[in-house]
Amino acid sequence: MRKEDLSLEKEPVFIGKIIEEELRRQERTVTWLSRKIHCDRRNVYDIFSRAFIDTNLLWRISKALGINFFEYYSSAFQCNENQRVIPPPCERGAI
Repeated sequence: MRKEDLSLEKEPVFIGKIIEEELRRQERTVTWLSRKIHCDRRNVYDIFSRAFIDTNLLWRISKALGINFFEYYSSAFQCNENQRVIPPPCERGAI
C-alpha cells in the first residue's frame, strides 16, 4: 500500500483538546476526572496535551464523561476506493 493511500483529507483528531473541552463544557474539574479514571490529576493534564491516546484509557474517559470519544475518530475517517472497511463486531453478528 502506498503512503498516500493511508492519508486522510481531514486533519487528525487531537483527542486531548476534545476531552479537555468536554470536561469544561460539563463544568467538571480535573480532580473529578482523575478520580473517575483512577489516575493522578497531573496525568489528566498530560492527557489534554496528547494528540493520541490508548484505547483503554479513552474508554474509561468516555464512560466517565458519558461521551463516545471514539466517534471523533470514526467521523474523521473517510474511505477512498483503495481502503477496505471492516464493520464493527455488532454489525458482523459477533455479539
